[in-house]
Amino acid sequence: MADHGVDLSALPKEVRDQLAELDLELSEGDITQKGYEKKKAKLLASHIQHLPNVDLSLPDVQLSPGHSVDPSPSPEAPGPSTSSASRHHRAHRSGGARDDRYRSDIHTEAVQAALAKHKEEKMALPMPTKRRSAFVQSPVDNCTPPDTSSASEDEGSLRRKAALSAALAQSLQSPDYWINRSVQGSSTSSSASSTLSHGESKTQPQPHLQPAASVLADVLAHTRIENSVPPDVTATSPQDKGSRVDLPPAVRGMSRGQSRCSMLDTADGVPVNSRVSTKIQQLLNTLKRPKRPPLSEFFVDDSEEIVEVPQPDPNTPKPEGRQIIPVKGEPLGVVSNWPPALQAALARWGATQAKSPALTALDVTGKPLYTLTYGKLWSRSLKLAYTLLNKLGTKTEPVLQPGDRVALVYPNSDPGMFWVAFYGCLLAEVIPVPIEVPLSRQDAGSQQIGFLLGSCGVSLALTSEVCLKGLPKTPNGEIIQFKGWPRMKWVVTDTKYLTKPSKDWQPHIPTANTDTAYIEYKASKEGTVMGVAVSKISMLTHCQALTQACNYCEGETLVNVLDCKKDMGMWHGVLTSVMNRIHTITVPYAVMKACPMSWVQRVHIHKARVALVKCRDLHWAMMAHKDQRDTNLSSIRMLIVADGANPWSVSSCDAFLNVFQSHGLKPEVICPCATSPEALTVAIRRPGVRGAPLPARAILSMGGLSHGVIRVNTEDKNSALTVQDVGHIIPGALMCIVKPDGPPQLCKTDEIGEIVINSRAGGTMYYGLPGVTKNTFEVIPVNQAGAPIGEIPFTRTGLLGFVGPGSLVFVVGKIEGLLMVSGRRHNADDLVATALAVEPVKTVYRGRIAVFSVTVFYDERIVIVAEQRPDASEEDSFQWMSRVLQAIDSIHQVGLYCLALVPANTLPKTPLGGIHICETKQNFLEGNLHPCNILMCPHTCVTNLPKPRQKQPVDVGPASMLVGNLVAGKRVAQATGRELGVLEDQDVIRKHQFLSESLQWRAQTDPDHVLYVLLNAKGVAVCTATCAQLHKRAEKITATLMERGGLNTGDNVVLLYPPGVDLIAAFYGCLYAGVIPVTVRPPHPQNLSATLPTVRMIIDVSKAACILTTQPLMRILRSREAAASVNIKTWPTIIDTDDLPRKRPPHIYKPPTAEMLAYLDFSVSTTGMLTGVKMSHAAVSTLCRSIKLQCELYSSRQIAICLDPYCGLGFVLWCLSSVYSGHQSILIPPLELESSLPVWLSTLSQYKIRDTFCSYSVMELCTKGLGTQTEMLKARGLNLSCVRSCVVIAEERPRLALTQSFSKLFKDLGLSSRAVSTAFGSRVNLAICLQGTAGPDPSTVYVDMKSLRHDRVRLVERGAPQSLPLMESGTILPGVRVIIVNPETRGPLGDSHLGEIWVSSIHSASGYYTIYGEESLQADHFNTRLSFGEPHTLWARTGYLGFIKRTELLDASGDRHDALFVVGSLDETLELRGLRYHPIDIETSVSRAHRSIAESAVFTWTNLLVVVAELSGSEQEALDLVPLVTNVVLEEHHLIVGVVVIVDPGVIPINSRGEKQRMHLRDSFLADQLDPIYVAYNM
Repeated sequence: MADHGVDLSALPKEVRDQLAELDLELSEGDITQKGYEKKKAKLLASHIQHLPNVDLSLPDVQLSPGHSVDPSPSPEAPGPSTSSASRHHRAHRSGGARDDRYRSDIHTEAVQAALAKHKEEKMALPMPTKRRSAFVQSPVDNCTPPDTSSASEDEGSLRRKAALSAALAQSLQSPDYWINRSVQGSSTSSSASSTLSHGESKTQPQPHLQPAASVLADVLAHTRIENSVPPDVTATSPQDKGSRVDLPPAVRGMSRGQSRCSMLDTADGVPVNSRVSTKIQQLLNTLKRPKRPPLSEFFVDDSEEIVEVPQPDPNTPKPEGRQIIPVKGEPLGVVSNWPPALQAALARWGATQAKSPALTALDVTGKPLYTLTYGKLWSRSLKLAYTLLNKLGTKTEPVLQPGDRVALVYPNSDPGMFWVAFYGCLLAEVIPVPIEVPLSRQDAGSQQIGFLLGSCGVSLALTSEVCLKGLPKTPNGEIIQFKGWPRMKWVVTDTKYLTKPSKDWQPHIPTANTDTAYIEYKASKEGTVMGVAVSKISMLTHCQALTQACNYCEGETLVNVLDCKKDMGMWHGVLTSVMNRIHTITVPYAVMKACPMSWVQRVHIHKARVALVKCRDLHWAMMAHKDQRDTNLSSIRMLIVADGANPWSVSSCDAFLNVFQSHGLKPEVICPCATSPEALTVAIRRPGVRGAPLPARAILSMGGLSHGVIRVNTEDKNSALTVQDVGHIIPGALMCIVKPDGPPQLCKTDEIGEIVINSRAGGTMYYGLPGVTKNTFEVIPVNQAGAPIGEIPFTRTGLLGFVGPGSLVFVVGKIEGLLMVSGRRHNADDLVATALAVEPVKTVYRGRIAVFSVTVFYDERIVIVAEQRPDASEEDSFQWMSRVLQAIDSIHQVGLYCLALVPANTLPKTPLGGIHICETKQNFLEGNLHPCNILMCPHTCVTNLPKPRQKQPVDVGPASMLVGNLVAGKRVAQATGRELGVLEDQDVIRKHQFLSESLQWRAQTDPDHVLYVLLNAKGVAVCTATCAQLHKRAEKITATLMERGGLNTGDNVVLLYPPGVDLIAAFYGCLYAGVIPVTVRPPHPQNLSATLPTVRMIIDVSKAACILTTQPLMRILRSREAAASVNIKTWPTIIDTDDLPRKRPPHIYKPPTAEMLAYLDFSVSTTGMLTGVKMSHAAVSTLCRSIKLQCELYSSRQIAICLDPYCGLGFVLWCLSSVYSGHQSILIPPLELESSLPVWLSTLSQYKIRDTFCSYSVMELCTKGLGTQTEMLKARGLNLSCVRSCVVIAEERPRLALTQSFSKLFKDLGLSSRAVSTAFGSRVNLAICLQGTAGPDPSTVYVDMKSLRHDRVRLVERGAPQSLPLMESGTILPGVRVIIVNPETRGPLGDSHLGEIWVSSIHSASGYYTIYGEESLQADHFNTRLSFGEPHTLWARTGYLGFIKRTELLDASGDRHDALFVVGSLDETLELRGLRYHPIDIETSVSRAHRSIAESAVFTWTNLLVVVAELSGSEQEALDLVPLVTNVVLEEHHLIVGVVVIVDPGVIPINSRGEKQRMHLRDSFLADQLDPIYVAYNM
């Protein structure tokens, strides 16, 4: 080591070991840089004085940022003299974050060069906003072995060090944006990217560091071109961490006082001074650049939405070669002494060579633990076979029959037990199924193993005593039932439990036939685990073929580092080795973790001729190779690299050779091979002749590969793939290359395809799955014309490759790692390699990266998930993510859909520590991944969205449109309620023309009739009012008003009361006094700051002359707390009506005409607009009469009302209807439900109420709160069978899901399924529909959502895809006419169109009460005419979209019933991509996306769709929601979400009617007042 100038070779060995340990700790992030320096200095201190001329000062060498965290360089090439080389040796094992299966300096360099290209296009990516508390990094288990692989099946994850030059590391510091290519500067020369020479800590001259200011100026200069807000460069200026609002950099320098008022104008002229909008602005800027594939223009038919099909690019490379000819392997030689069956070979060696060693197993430290001789192996296997056949069960009913399947459950660390079990099963003629040891009930993939055991019909498992003890048990000591497993019997096979066979018993060893010998498991891409059956003849032939190919000789020694339960580890290390009496030394996985050099030492000690390894073993040995001068590998004649088919293996092989050539390793002995679970060995390189040239490599263009053709890479060296051959195919086989998808058509010579093979040495079927077997094991290739090329069936290998010169086989990837995006193929391993080359040392934990694809919106989308180091900072991670995007875009020309970082050690693992891809994908799709960082890029990679709809210019007039509709047989969409009828009797007219007179008339004629009963939470009547009592109380209020108010006729008076009888009395008191009442919801005492300003606003807008209220409320209005939110000195006169003197007014006011105003109705719409409408006396009495007719109300009836009585139909039912019709109203204030939920329902039951009215919020409270208590309520005698109609009063689309679940839940209490219905009213007309007693039941239809976005109504069947259920909003009231109108042309529409609902009725409001003097609005909304049709009728525009459908049902008069369906408010609709969306539809989808989404709301901001979701689960689930929300909106609505905001429950504001206040939410979001858990900006 060159550190401290100390010559490490002079140090004692234990000090060197401790230093190496330290280096390892540092590289794996278990210790900080500072702690490392400290401990190291301490270690060296005691030895420093003994060493001559040592300078203690630290060298003035500063590693570049890429190296400072984790200095773990690549091993170097041996120098001219080993001693000088070792002096500079870094005594490290690998860096903490590299997976060297994919290690390639060339590729690393290519990636860095590609990233450097992006340097000029500076555009800051908006970093997500995260609440500080949200993520506590999970503590990393210190016991994690230094392995755990990334993507593919491979076991260990290796680290690799991308040697990055200092200059490059510096130039890549900022997370520059690369999508936006609008700004081009001069390119930095890529010569700076020369990598650091291996392992030597030479420093390169650092480029001059830019001071932060100039970086800022730089970023600003570039973004100014976009005329946007300066981006939020929090990443580069961390000094202002404390403040919640990150001011844009332009404002940063000022003092706090100034910066408050400096407002920025965004592109839209929206004043902005918050972090959120700056980020959105950045996001908009990054999205301004058009997407990569130009979308071809084509016409989209309105009713049919088509996915944009990318047109084929004429420049795509096409295969040009001739059709491939099947390749033949060398013939399988016939050797006279080959055994007739594998068991026969064992029997022979057991008898003749009993002392000869068969297997040596190592303990965890790498020392030999035991050696099993061929004699012992034979005798134990024999005992086991005897025991299995004779000692389980009884003589007459044995448990096992020959041919039964048996699971073998043995840990890797005990190969001896496994060998005995395997051969014991062969001798007993039962079929062994080796599987992994299950560690917990919830093991990754345990359910799939259960599927395997089920499909193979396994019910018995063999295991060792030690292993059995370690299995998880139930409390009473039984082995637990693993998830998805069949019921299992467990048998322990330790020798002491086996019975010696009787003298006369001999195992039956037949000549190998086609019966199954054993079953090897294999996981498919989807995660299903299937069993590949290998017949006895295949097993034997395979051993013969391997013996011939590898030239095995009797008595050789073989070191096996692979898993001996399956694959190469089994074929060479268990089967072929026994056939040839080879001595196998097994190095278990656990040993490799503790002592990576152990296998090399075993080769050296035993002079082994053959070693079986994977790339990771090469890499580890190379990393751990300290100064072991005594290691000698010259005995090896064949170093078989089991995963040599992985294209990224070539660099590990080279690096290993580099290090160990000086230790006697010959270059020609490295033999990569290609295998597959179905075909077993496909090809293997034979050892070369000494001195002959090594095989050539193929350097292929990745672009070509993505189109499935072989092109030698010439143009862009950054996107090249270097592949080594895997030798020739196995002896006795025939091989072809066929197209991987569709019929198995033969490929051309320059085309990549799937390798298929015909051989007697392959698997025969997927056991128990005949359907899947046919497609894999019985493939007959066809030629270009589609004709089969012969009779012979081939087996698909799952390997993608081609045949090179000299019939050498090259493999470029696996089918299971294939990602098909927009018709191009990408290989998961290649993407992992690119991601790893982006200097992940600071970010990725142990190189653990998984790549898979998910299907969203008709195409595969690539997802990369990596484990994040515990010490990685937010900025590092985000920077790494943005650079991975750039690198993959640059090198593979493909966009990533999602990049997620999860805490270290949280991805599901395969049994050997690799990442379980299927389970990871499953977790991602189910929202169980719990990422700590996420970046979605749907804008860049979703390129197949349909073209935005261009609104057709309206050349066609509304008249011709209507005529067109009529010609097409469509009716005009209009409907009418019943006739109101004419009142004949003058007395009745006098009685009912004014409500004030109705009350007086009732007080005289029926003084003791109870009109109102007010209940409290206990259901007790706290106040009743008879006609006379109400009249007298109203008179008292009138007298007080005249005395104290100093009011003139027609003045406005605000009524501020809790729901109750006082409110009603005050209302009539005002009518008696000739003043105009305005009912206002009182402020909430606990939340004055939010509710009082609305009260103040209504008082100001209505220019109220006086306030009537109660004493407690009067105190609140004048309180100190109130003063904090409004000016309390300027209230109008406040009169409390609690203790009134007994006075009667001198006279009661009578209005001169019925057109005079009766009251003002103020309400805040969902879009946040406060509107007051004027209700005349005529409108009031007509409305009351209309309701009376519809609901058949008369004085003997009782109704129950649980509503807020401040505006709309709720107010009419609470205050007016009873006085007009004389029925008794039982009033239940909704607030009372909060303290006693059942009060409303128990009232209905107790009073036997037939008609009740409620709001959605009341219904939701009951559904959520009482849904589980129906049994208890039933026991209390609650019975709802009396309820004939339960009407929900609302101004929105009926909430079908809620009304249906309410009906279902309370069906048990007798509630009729037909009882629940809804009403509909709007600002211009408070009651348009109300389900009465006479009309037909409300109907439900299913409409096609795609058509609805085009303003068309297409009815579909229930359950059709993309269908939306809609319920009729109740029967249209008597005297009301409704028509559907095109809001733009104002012409009437046909009934297949969605349009604005216009209403004509005497009880419409007469106008707005000054929306700040906008007279034009009055005419437009209240007295408007159709542009064509009936020119004389005056209509009011409701501002709601809907449609009318004629149903099959008949109404009261016997005509077919026209149903009105309300779809949503016109103000709330979102215009996106030229289509019309309703927020509620998107929100319904979002709420279904994940179980933890409580409520959601959507709105748009500058064409970006923003989704706000309330998280009801734990905060660690917050980031799971981001991809799921994005997916569901894209799938179901064909929209890309721009921003996903995750907030706490209760953040989305909801008004008293239970409607979401989306505009309030939007304002709070833009003003950064939501305190979100997480804000994700989708790229």
